[in-house]
Amino acid sequence: MTSRSIPAALVLLAFGPTVASAAGATGKPNIVFLFSDDQTARAVGCYGNKEVITPHLDRLAAEGVRFTNHYNTTSICMASRCSVLTGLYEYRHGCNFEHGDLERRFIEQSYPVRLRQAGYFTGFAGKIGFVLQGERFEALASLFDQWAGGPGQTFYETEKNEGIAKYAAQFPHCSRAYGAWAQDFIKAAKQSGKPFCLSVSFKAPHLPFSPDPIDLKLYSGKKFTRPPNYGVEHAKHLSPQSQTSRAATAYREWVNDYDNSAAHYYALITGVDAAVGMIREGLAREGLADNTVIIFTSDNGYSAGAHGFGDKVLPYEEASKSPLIIYDPRLPRSQAGTVSDAVTAGVDMAATIFALSGVPAPADRDGQNLLPLLTKPQGRVRDYLPLFNFWGIKSAQSMAVVTPEWKYVYWYYGDGGMTPVEELFHIGADRFELANLAADPRSAAPLAAMRKHYDAQLAHLTRDVVRGHGYEPYPVLFDRMIAWTQKSPLLKPDAAPNPPAAKGARNKKKASTP
Repeated sequence: MTSRSIPAALVLLAFGPTVASAAGATGKPNIVFLFSDDQTARAVGCYGNKEVITPHLDRLAAEGVRFTNHYNTTSICMASRCSVLTGLYEYRHGCNFEHGDLERRFIEQSYPVRLRQAGYFTGFAGKIGFVLQGERFEALASLFDQWAGGPGQTFYETEKNEGIAKYAAQFPHCSRAYGAWAQDFIKAAKQSGKPFCLSVSFKAPHLPFSPDPIDLKLYSGKKFTRPPNYGVEHAKHLSPQSQTSRAATAYREWVNDYDNSAAHYYALITGVDAAVGMIREGLAREGLADNTVIIFTSDNGYSAGAHGFGDKVLPYEEASKSPLIIYDPRLPRSQAGTVSDAVTAGVDMAATIFALSGVPAPADRDGQNLLPLLTKPQGRVRDYLPLFNFWGIKSAQSMAVVTPEWKYVYWYYGDGGMTPVEELFHIGADRFELANLAADPRSAAPLAAMRKHYDAQLAHLTRDVVRGHGYEPYPVLFDRMIAWTQKSPLLKPDAAPNPPAAKGARNKKKASTP
């Protein structure tokens, strides 16, 4: 019976003990990095959502470590994916929409390239989300032993993706097809006799919401719980600048038809979950499960109607946070099911994978190694984390800093009737960001502390900003001590920002592709 004939999301595989892997003889673990697209942290069962069907991810968390404060330092796919591969913040690698392609010098320091050079058997499947500066997309294939990557956003129809088209008859939707490709990769990796590093980058649950019918059927006719901050009425305390973002002016399906949007979004995630089950099944079948570390996360969050927003990009919780689960079967069973509230980030993935492999990481990276948190989840790897938006309409660009308890956002833009705005959220007590405490005298001390973190990050940006990609104005633009009159001449002409929404009526223009 195949994973196609019964929804794998409804089958909890009971994998028994496995024999030692061939790679285990080298003392190096195999590594599987699984990456969904646009998945917010609360869209997984193990994060408290009882309405999305994710048994395989829930089991992975029950056997591993789940991270509750995992952010993407740039909440949009192109920049985020490059940060994951390189361990660098966007303003250091320089790759994002409107800023340019990734320079080869950065990909050559990425975890898959360096692990392959060190003897790992490497593979990539799915959406990679960028190209190399001055090179054709196909140049990326030569960096891996096996390649099934696709250009652009790729397709939900398996037959349209060259690297996985041969699986289309059995798995017409790409999520399970990537699971099948991964199973074949695992067989080839075992035959190679090398430890392996596999990266699977799913298209789901990115728009257009086109799930596999067998998954969508599981959600047919259901109604879904709105979060406490759902709807535009919960955006009145937020900055006018945020209301000009694409998240506010597009993706109106989350406000106009929440139940249908949630059903399709969750069904796509259930398809990814099924593929996770297929990959674990493949590891067990090949006797590699006991020496294979699995990491699951996403490239950015998704607002999904929170504060009336539909998109990502913004520094608020839903848009910037994703799930992160790390399962290392070599750890004592007493560590299974632990939870860490340390602030972690997509930019930490490279450092963590380097540490797992024993391959030296490049010097001067922004990411942190998360392995200490697997045995001491109450620990910390940083005092604060920066969040950036350098993309899109200028009025909605911002920089923020976040700790486990607090988030500070600075909106620099001051034209069109707007003035620069500070936001302070006590996210330890107000996870849905329902109150901006920046002007509250009782929050003077945390405001001062978060401003200090912000200014420290601004100093790093000023020192390290990559040249030639359009980031040079941001040390001035994001400086909260410099007047708007000194900043405005630095901006190139931009489309006029949409005015803040009135009583929930926002522009219903179609979403763009990123």
